Order: sequence, then C-alpha cells, then structure tokens
Amino acid sequence: MKIFKKLFSLLSNSERKSAGLLMIMILIMALLDVIGVASILPFMAVLTNPNLIETNNILNSSFKILNNYGINSYDEFLFTLGVFVFILLIISLLFRSLTVYFQIRFVQMREHSIGRRLLEFYLNQPYSWFLNRNSADLGKSIISEVQKIINFGVRPLIELIAKGIVTVAIITLLIVTNPKLALIVSISLSGIYALIFYFAREYLGVNGNKNLKNNKERFRAFTEAFGASKEVKVLGIEQSYIDRFSKSSKIFAQTQAMSKIISQAPRYILEAVAFGGMLLIILYSIAISGSFNSSLPVISLYIFAGYRIMPALQQIYGSLTQLTFISPSLDKLMHDLNNFKTYDENQNKQDKDALHLKKNIKLKNIYYSYPNTNYPTLNNINLTIPVKSTVGFVGQTGSGKTTIVDIILSLLEAQKGVLEVDGKIITSQNSKKWLRSIGYVPQNIYLSDDTVAANIALGVNPKEINQNLVEKSAKIANIHDFVVNELPKKYKTTIGERGIRLSGGQCQRIGIARALYRNPSVLILDEATSSLDNQTESILMDAVNNLRKDITIILIAHRLNTVKNCDIIFKIEKGHLVTQGTFDDVIKN
Repeated sequence: MKIFKKLFSLLSNSERKSAGLLMIMILIMALLDVIGVASILPFMAVLTNPNLIETNNILNSSFKILNNYGINSYDEFLFTLGVFVFILLIISLLFRSLTVYFQIRFVQMREHSIGRRLLEFYLNQPYSWFLNRNSADLGKSIISEVQKIINFGVRPLIELIAKGIVTVAIITLLIVTNPKLALIVSISLSGIYALIFYFAREYLGVNGNKNLKNNKERFRAFTEAFGASKEVKVLGIEQSYIDRFSKSSKIFAQTQAMSKIISQAPRYILEAVAFGGMLLIILYSIAISGSFNSSLPVISLYIFAGYRIMPALQQIYGSLTQLTFISPSLDKLMHDLNNFKTYDENQNKQDKDALHLKKNIKLKNIYYSYPNTNYPTLNNINLTIPVKSTVGFVGQTGSGKTTIVDIILSLLEAQKGVLEVDGKIITSQNSKKWLRSIGYVPQNIYLSDDTVAANIALGVNPKEINQNLVEKSAKIANIHDFVVNELPKKYKTTIGERGIRLSGGQCQRIGIARALYRNPSVLILDEATSSLDNQTESILMDAVNNLRKDITIILIAHRLNTVKNCDIIFKIEKGHLVTQGTFDDVIKN
C-alpha cells in the first residue's frame, strides 16, 4: 500500500483526473468481460438442452419476442443466441483494445511528465545544491530511474488494478453460479501465487537495492570515460573504465533478469495446476449433474472464465513482484522530490526586463562558507564596482576570487552581508532580472555539437536566432573573420562536441561572443585566459578592451599582466580583501 501511495503522489492533479477516467474505463471493461463470460452459460445450456427454451422464463420470453422478427424455430433461436454472444465478445474485445490504448498512452506520458518535472526541480535548485551532486547521478535519475519506475512501477500498478477488477468480477460471477466450486478454485489459484510471492518478496527488495546501486555506477563509469576521453587516451586507461562499467553493468543486467524470472516462474506451475484442476472440475460437474451434457454449460463457463482469469492472475503476481523490485528506486526518487528546496514556480515567469547597471555594484560585509567546510571562504568583504569601469580580481588559487564573482552573479547567497545593485538588494525575487544583464565567460567554455551561430546564441530556438546580433557579437569578440574566412559553412558550420575542431583561443572568443549576444551591461570573465598562451591571451584581451567604457567588465586572473589595464584591482588573500587600487598601487604593495 505504501508503494501505491508513493506512485500516486508522483502524479499531478490533472494526471490523477486522467487516472480516474482510466479506472472508469477499466470498470466498464470488467463489466463487459463478465457479461461476455456469463453469456456463454445460457448459450451452452440451450445447445445441450433445447427444451430449456420452454421451461426457462427468460429464454422463453426472449424466444417469443424474436417470433415477431421471423425467428420461429429453436434452431433459428439458437443461431441468433450464438450471434448475440459473438457480438458481445467483439464489443468486449473492441472496448478492451480502446482501454489498453489509453492505458499504454497514460503510462508512457508519465515517463515524459515525471522526467520533465524532475529536470525542472533539479535545474531550479540553487547553485550551491549542485556543488555536492554528481551530474551522472542526476542524468541517471532523470532518464534511467524514471524509465524504470514507469516500466516496473506505474505500468504494473495500472495492470494490477485492471486485472484485479476483472478477476474479482469474474470470480463473483462464478460464485453466483456455483459458490462451493468457485471458492475452491479461486482460493487454490490465488493461494499458490500468494505463497510464492511471500517467499520471493524479501529477495526482490535486496535485488532492487543492488540494481539501483549498480545502475548508478555504470552511469558514472561511461560519463567519466567520455567526459575525460583525451586524458583516458593519453594515460592508456581505457580498459580500467571498460572493466568498471562491465562489472556494474553485469550485476545490473543480472538483477533485471532475476526480477523478470521470478515474475514469470509461477506461470508454468499454474498451467499444470490449471490443467489438472480443469479435469477435476469436469469430473466434479459430471458427478453432480449425472451426465456430461448436463455439466457442459458449467464446464464451458469455467473454461471461458479460466481463459480470462489465468493471464490476469499471472499479471497480478507479476505486477506485485515488479512493484517490490522497484521499491528502492522509488524511495530514492521520492527522497529527491521531498528534499528539494522549494522554489517559486512563477520565478521563471518574471517579466523579461533586465536590471541593467546604472551606478554601481556593492558587496557589503560579505561572509560565505561552503557546505561541509570548517572555515569561511570569504571574510567581511566590502567593495564597490562603479558602472562602466573595468575591475580585476587577483589572488592565488583558493583565495576566494571565484566565490566573490559567484555572489555577484547571485549564484551563491552569502550567509552574512548583502549584494546591492544601484542601491537595490539582490534577492531571489529579482535575481533573474539581474542575471539577464550579465554576460559570463568561464575558464572552460561549454560548446555543444552544433553550429557556430547556435553556440553563440546558446539556448535560443534555432528559428529565433538573430543572425545580425550573432555577427555583431562575433566581430566584437574578434572571431568573425575566422568564421567567415576559414570555416566551410561559416556560421552554419558544426564545430563538434566541446568545440573539438577549434583551438582554445577560438573557443574562448566564441564564449565572449555568447556573453555579448544578450547585450549585457556587465561582462564577467572568470579566469577566461588562464589556460591560453601569451599571444592568444593578448588577442582575447584586445577583444575585451574594445568594450571598455561601454559596459562594466569584471576580470578574474592569476597573472597581474592580464589586469594591468583595469581601473581598479582587488587583491584577495585567504578570503580577505587585502589591497585595492590601480595596477601601480597593487605593484607597490
């Protein structure tokens, strides 16, 4: 029951309404199945004993009504009754097909909606949340685990409900027809399944935990291998990653196989039981009625009912085993959903206006410590960045330069102190507006396996890319001439995953063009030149210097030479602002 509640809680209100409509269709399907099975009894009874048309009130009344439509003989009535049973069967099958269609569609659309919801929740978490998360684990949850929960959770649950309703309805019909025999048959069949499931339940739980753990490991193995493909080739450690993936993938496959084997195994046992049971039912019916002809209607009813019940019982058992197997993965997904930091869904729907810088940026009494650390990364930082100035942050690795920039970007929220833009305190309510006015160039530029234009206008629908703005940004970033003169398809040239076909300087200049595409009032370069040679850095800085006095520029650098043209330089040491001033002032100190 806990698993049912957890799966139900994954559905939105509209999805729950759809599930309710699906349940109504399943009830109608069960009713039609029962009517179809029940119609066999009178047909077989009349077939073996035509005199029932005279002695049975319902059959006699039906025969008299049909007399008005030209059905005058018993043979004609029997033929009409057979046609009626056949039509009922066809209607039942057609409606069942329609129900199965909606059932499959509902289940598959939940893979889409739950995966999308999970991605939305992940992406709307604060930046600090990602600092302790593995991207491979997040990808596994969104794609593999959601798919597993749909295939081993939502689908089996729907099938369990559907087949459970059909089974209960048909057993009820059998009990009405012959209570003693129906109870013996239903208790025997369900008891065997219940006994097998009782012994398999604990093993399925352990198997599910192993499956979850090894699925995570195999995702990590291939994500790391392809993410560091160059290092893997240089170090010659391909086999290490192959072995690592192979070990977890093998266990994952074995646990999946065992789950399916356990869910299918009783089927063959029950087929033998059902075959033997059917012989016993025939003998029992003959013994009670005294002749085969008299027992034929009941035998036919049980044969037809068995044709419906046996697959239903097998699917009910299979669904229960799959729900038990999926329990650890479901718990992990529910843990993620229940422990997310709540966010305002309207936050992404803020108006599209940007909070452009007009006066200055101020950090006031900023203190910040990363999670699970015993010392502050930033300690009482106070500084001012005037509008349209070029400022630089210098300091050793780990001094806190990037953390300051992350706070300016409002990606990190200081434990103490405030970030002010033109006197306005930046909070979660206006952070999106502030970010829309910022262009950011990291040390390692992410480039997708797409065209130059698509990479400059990253995240923009291809049909909505402003080509004029793309070229304008590229010209400022000193990459336009290279694109139009050396690339075969110019801005439509595909540059390969992570810009593998470009040099480091070219990648960085595409990064600057990307930052400029949205017409920012503040441009931040986070150690964007640290991995470049002096000549390439000089070309890149020329592109940056072209923007001086037009926008506010913030540079983070290791080398003083990179920031020599800055109006103000802030030197950071161990989380403290120790010096600020011009290049000459910093050199003197």
